Amino acid sequence: MVPTAYYLILAAMLFSIGIAAFLIKRNVITIFISIELMLNAVNLTFVAFAHMWHQVAGQIFVFFVMVVAAAEAAVGLAIIISIFRSRQTLNVDEIDLMKL
Repeated sequence: MVPTAYYLILAAMLFSIGIAAFLIKRNVITIFISIELMLNAVNLTFVAFAHMWHQVAGQIFVFFVMVVAAAEAAVGLAIIISIFRSRQTLNVDEIDLMKL
């Protein structure tokens, strides 16, 4: 049996990688992927604690987070495609929606 601490350490590492990529990268797609990575790290934490305490509530939270992440992915990708079609770039520094 794998200790719960190993899952939490893995989740912390995944979350840290997601935060680092979010802060460092300038590409909208990379930022979007880093947000998804952070959501998956939170899901791993919920599942680890649910398994440790023999509760189903953590797995229910994971289900809701996955539903929200799927909706966010659909809407986010549509917005990213729209921005790319209008601006011809995905660089965050060059995207300024208030200017024409």
